[in-house]
Amino acid sequence: MTADEIALVRQGFAQIAPHAERIGLAFYQRLFAADPSLRPLFRADMRTQVGHLMTALTMVVRSLDNLAPILGHIQALGRRHAAYGVEARHFATVAGALLATLEAELAEAFTAEMQAAWVSAYTILADAMMAAMREAMPAAA
Repeated sequence: MTADEIALVRQGFAQIAPHAERIGLAFYQRLFAADPSLRPLFRADMRTQVGHLMTALTMVVRSLDNLAPILGHIQALGRRHAAYGVEARHFATVAGALLATLEAELAEAFTAEMQAAWVSAYTILADAMMAAMREAMPAAA
């Protein structure tokens, strides 16, 4: 990612972070509306899940300029997701829900450039997680 893309992601994240729980819940509502089959993969108490999501996002956003130190955490996250039953195809649905949530929450601030930066950041994260998931699949099966 370029320095400008990293700055745009961090700018957007700084705007949503103070409202993390509300925005996280809105994200999951969009996710489950897009693919109701994903709902059983999550516990009933979504507030806990939102906390996990926002913790992971915070870690990634802070590390965008150097993901190497957290790559092990990202890979472990991917392996856990494989064990939960997440499939590679789900990442596109998550991306759509994430971008729709950001667009709704950031409104005019969610420019085409900011959207492209978020897509870039998400793609890096999703690719690393899916690679770890593929490695974990034989063990998870």
